[in-house]
Amino acid sequence: MKRKFKRSLTPKQKAILDFITTYTTGRGYAPSLEEIGKKYSISIPTAHQHVKALEKKGYLKKEENQPRGVSLFEQTPDSIEIPMLGLIAAGSPIEPIENPEPISIPKNLISSRGDYYALRVKGNSMIEDGICDQDIVVIKSQSVANNGETIVAITEEGATLKVFKNQNGKISLEPRNKNLSNIYPKLLEIKGKFVGLIRKSS
Repeated sequence: MKRKFKRSLTPKQKAILDFITTYTTGRGYAPSLEEIGKKYSISIPTAHQHVKALEKKGYLKKEENQPRGVSLFEQTPDSIEIPMLGLIAAGSPIEPIENPEPISIPKNLISSRGDYYALRVKGNSMIEDGICDQDIVVIKSQSVANNGETIVAITEEGATLKVFKNQNGKISLEPRNKNLSNIYPKLLEIKGKFVGLIRKSS
């Protein structure tokens, strides 16, 4: 079963997940819905709703052949969590949405140094570089860039994902879509460079 990206939890979901984790670690199997309900003074249907939410958010996985029905999704040594900060335009600039929630990504997308975050792409201006609408891009946080690097840029019009070019001091942000034009920003703040891509299968 393929793991879904993790999303933030409500306080009750976090408490139930902690209980399931402790219970499973000690006994080798998950608690029943009745035990979860008794622990938190909630009905079995309500306990079931919380468990389904934890499955949907990627913290539990359904086990068809186990009597308790679920098991924990363990974060493997080959994955790491980084914050998902919202949307980034690969089209016309848009305002960034900063509502962090963690997602798990392969460790080989990043190095051991630096700070990283993820953004979901909106638009197709980078499609010729293989970056499509709804892809998730992994960004290394930094304030400078070299010619030809794909960056997260904040301009007077908002945030956008484009290729950085500096030709004799003239800055441009170039799309990778032959139907779109370059952006020549009056104001520019570099928020990071593109280092990896995640595409969720449907």
